[in-house]
Amino acid sequence: MGFKVVITDYEFATLEPEEKVLQQADVEFVKAQCKTEEEVIEACKDADGIINQYAPITRKVIENLDNCKVISRYGVGVNTIDINAATEKGIIVGNVTDYCMDEVSDHAFSLLLACARKVTQLNNEVKAGNWDFKVGVPMYRLRGRTLGLVSFGKIPQTLAVKAQAFGIKTVAYDPFVDQETAANLNTELVDLDELCRRSHFISVHAPLVEATRGMMSDHQFSLMKKEAFIINTARGPVIDEKALARALEKGEIAGAGLDVVEEEPIPSDSPLLKMDQVILNPHAAWYSEEAQQELKTKTAQNVAEVLNGKYPKYLVNQDVKEKAEVFVKQINRKAGVGDGKK
Repeated sequence: MGFKVVITDYEFATLEPEEKVLQQADVEFVKAQCKTEEEVIEACKDADGIINQYAPITRKVIENLDNCKVISRYGVGVNTIDINAATEKGIIVGNVTDYCMDEVSDHAFSLLLACARKVTQLNNEVKAGNWDFKVGVPMYRLRGRTLGLVSFGKIPQTLAVKAQAFGIKTVAYDPFVDQETAANLNTELVDLDELCRRSHFISVHAPLVEATRGMMSDHQFSLMKKEAFIINTARGPVIDEKALARALEKGEIAGAGLDVVEEEPIPSDSPLLKMDQVILNPHAAWYSEEAQQELKTKTAQNVAEVLNGKYPKYLVNQDVKEKAEVFVKQINRKAGVGDGKK
């Protein structure tokens, strides 16, 4: 039969896990390093399946895909893909929702601890020749403090359990989570304004969609405690970065721990680079050797499952099924599934 699968772009040293999975689906695997819409269109116009990391899969791109049946993205977020356009064209979109839960929750809590205990700031002072704990004043005991979780999916739920082990109370804002789920994790559901008012730490875990872009902005920072820190291991644009810089300059909040920023890499003229109370990491929270292997394997499995006439385990656009059913039936007919041949 033979299918063509294109990887639009990647920053991994090897694609061996993907190749191993796709070998089972009888595919030609094409590796590209696209950055623009035009480059994606050129590489993928006749592809049956696409694996995507950062390259834009916009409506324009999708309208120029002649054979595509599935797009699978590395990671939980799918902000690089126009989901509505894919659904309209009957293209199945997959992601990987259950990898790196420990990695990201550990990293978020590491940033929380580093902010609370001024670890990075004290380290820098000592290395600069200043042996004085008072440069970290004030610090507060973690036990009894409140952590606010913006979104309450699998990763923040995992973080809540870890934070509670340190005696930290947890509250969460997520209109899609029910009270019973939160209560089972000893977490109170509140609205976003109340979360901002009550929390000593706020950890952002919301996906990037139009409704969440810039959702943490001037109003939210104005409600926060002066000793509060904001942590972000989700997507940079969920926080209005200019508003954050203003809040930090005015002393409305105490600091920030950011693994993600609006523009990556962070621009050299960003005011955040000059602020001692801001810890910056290069979008590393997801990473461990184990998580990377899992991510690469499951991303490829999404594609292989569709090309084998199945829906992927990690189906993003559930509404696509009615249109995608045509593709699934065609593939199954070619493979002889359901006709007594297999």
